[in-house]
Amino acid sequence: MKTFLRLLLAFFFTPLCLNAQITTPIIKANFGVDADLRSNFFNGLVQSGNDDWFRLPASVGTGQHIIDTAGAAAILAQYIADPNSRKLPFYRTMRFPAYSVINNRLLVDAYFVRDYHGDDSTVFAAGSNKNGMSPVDWSCPVSQSIPDKNEILDMMLHVRRAGPGITDSLWLMGGISIENTTGNRYFDFEMYQTDIYYDRATRRFYNYGPDAGHTSWQFDVGGNMTAPGDIILTAEYSSSSITAVEARIWINKNDLLKTPTGFNWTGSFDGANNSAQFGYAGIQPKTAGAFYTGLQSVNNTWAGAFSLVLGDNSVVPNYIARQFMEFSVNLSKLGLDQARIFGGDDCVMPFRRVVVKTRASTSFTAELKDFIAPFDFFIAPAAEVETMTPMICDTGSVSNIYVVNPIPTSVYEWSTTNGHILGGNTGPSIFVDTPGVYIVNQYLQSGCALYASDTITIGSLSDCNVLANNLFDFRSTLNNNVVQLNWKVLENQFVQYFEVERSTDGVNFNTLYRADPQVARTGIVSYGYIDNISNITGDNIFYRIRLYQAGSQVKLSNIAKHQLSESVQHNIRVIPNPVRDNMQVQINSQTDGKASILIYNQVGEIITTTTVTVQKGSNSISLDVMKGKPGGVYHAVISLGGKIFTEKIVVIK
Repeated sequence: MKTFLRLLLAFFFTPLCLNAQITTPIIKANFGVDADLRSNFFNGLVQSGNDDWFRLPASVGTGQHIIDTAGAAAILAQYIADPNSRKLPFYRTMRFPAYSVINNRLLVDAYFVRDYHGDDSTVFAAGSNKNGMSPVDWSCPVSQSIPDKNEILDMMLHVRRAGPGITDSLWLMGGISIENTTGNRYFDFEMYQTDIYYDRATRRFYNYGPDAGHTSWQFDVGGNMTAPGDIILTAEYSSSSITAVEARIWINKNDLLKTPTGFNWTGSFDGANNSAQFGYAGIQPKTAGAFYTGLQSVNNTWAGAFSLVLGDNSVVPNYIARQFMEFSVNLSKLGLDQARIFGGDDCVMPFRRVVVKTRASTSFTAELKDFIAPFDFFIAPAAEVETMTPMICDTGSVSNIYVVNPIPTSVYEWSTTNGHILGGNTGPSIFVDTPGVYIVNQYLQSGCALYASDTITIGSLSDCNVLANNLFDFRSTLNNNVVQLNWKVLENQFVQYFEVERSTDGVNFNTLYRADPQVARTGIVSYGYIDNISNITGDNIFYRIRLYQAGSQVKLSNIAKHQLSESVQHNIRVIPNPVRDNMQVQINSQTDGKASILIYNQVGEIITTTTVTVQKGSNSISLDVMKGKPGGVYHAVISLGGKIFTEKIVVIK
């Protein structure tokens, strides 16, 4: 779900283009475009309210930072402990769920990428790699040095609307830092409709478009756009300011004879060669006025929460003058707001993946140099449904079904073919009291088309009576093919016996072991069982405890799940998510030790701290730390073995 436009300055000499650019600091859609990365700052001064890429820890104000900075301190600490780690790339997405409305602006998505440093295999081979070529023909060496004025250090991208809905202008904000700050620097942001990707092993691009390696925009005879295609934004910065921006779209050359309804052609067209049928054609708005802005940083501009790694592998906190370049483009004014073009659905994706490149010179057909490999954009998590109780009694039982990766701004609508939903059928979770098939449909916003759906079946238990809370604190740890189960009871004197049940599909459980009670003991008593699973095959294994009590009463525990497939590894996981009061934290630990769990609210305040003991392997830990907390999005930060892991938590009440 997961490239930019560049505008040839040939038309800066017309009245339209003289009004097209702004090279002074400005705020667009409540986002500061001033070559400064700090929210609640503008043009070097404190100004509460405007959003930006990052936020200084001591700053105050209602302006929000867009990039998720969880774990930034750990990354900087690793840079000191292991200088080789500075050469590795990483990325961060938007700190809010896609399509969130924050400060009355619709935030679509955002991305931060740190490029390879030192041994960089994401560069173009010296020669004839050009923008108009098909990606299948691009060649990339194992490693190659490039001029420092073409070496990408970091890249940032953000798309938002100037208000909460489709009638508000759609703005694209971009930022890039380059090693060298002297002379002219040239770069492209290219946006694809396909899931293009780069394979480092073969050093080739795959999944490019069908029209000479791209996807072409489609037009009817009247010039109306009928299908979206690829876009490229290219910019040129001199030693003093932005000097050129050009926007182009990929088309069939024959469409140059049509008059588009949304924009005008500039006359430029470049494909793989002079006889190419497909290529990038320049466009400009039909109406006069500014539609893009661009500036570059002054000396000692803060480089953000992750600092800056230079080409010599040194880490610095600030940019030097002209090292960071920032721009914005009004996609609505440019005629590329697809939500308006194609049916008025505000959730229509403008593009799926982005590639950022640098060029040798101002010419659109100049040799390509460095690049940041394709990354997803506008790819919101598709709904995935789970439950801790996949089987319930035909009567008298309740199962909580929930979306494990909910987006607060998405609309979830539930239905069933043969079951029964208790209460309302909207929201990230429901309660059901009848076995059956349950379906959730996900819409990214109210009024948007269907985005994703998922189905789950709740099975029937032939003989059960799930009663009071005598059984509690059920934990499970997997290490070296040995599962350690532990649980407790509040009133041991009422226990008749336990059955340990195991399953490989989470639905069909078999009795593994019968445990008799510890006689002559009352009150809280602990129990345990060890299971060797070296002969078990499959991807997952599930456990639960069935407690038989006085009066033929039966209590079933929650289900503990472990993943056995080595190809699937989760450092941490919170279930259920969303959370009401109680939750389980599943931690995969390399060693025995202690894990520190910190929960942060939306404004970055620590609301609770918990330290737990974990064993080597997979640990399942029950916590009730969210009891009494208001609904909303929280962040769990787990410190374990010198590493930091993060997980978003949605609390519902």
